[in-house]
Amino acid sequence: MSAADELARKIADHLRIGEGTGAAWNIEIEEAREGYARIAMVVRADMLNGHRTCHGGMIFSLADTAFAYACNSRNVETVAQNATIAFLAPGREGDRLVAECREQALTGRSGVYAATVTNQKGEKIAVFQGLSRSIGGAVLKGD
Repeated sequence: MSAADELARKIADHLRIGEGTGAAWNIEIEEAREGYARIAMVVRADMLNGHRTCHGGMIFSLADTAFAYACNSRNVETVAQNATIAFLAPGREGDRLVAECREQALTGRSGVYAATVTNQKGEKIAVFQGLSRSIGGAVLKGD
């Protein structure tokens, strides 16, 4: 593993510890490297909507979290400037959803990222696109 990828993993771990959703939803960081993150969570009953499928906000948040880990991976504080999602299939209670986010382009302070959310069968649940904006400063101070 490269030094850049090791730093990206440290940053993802740091961000997860600092967010309430990571622990509350049992988000697992499967992999984090420069410009990339793959995370997972299991859909619980308290994550369902009135149709008894995974609430779209939960799916969006999972993809957005992978996006956050990927776009902050270079240790420059970065936030979402815009994000969209297309829901393709429902998530069900007990499904293990995986969000995989990849950097598509990085120019100046702006980056474009694409994420897919799949279930344990590899079926696409959603596709997400995020536009990031770096705001300066280090995520991990002293690194």
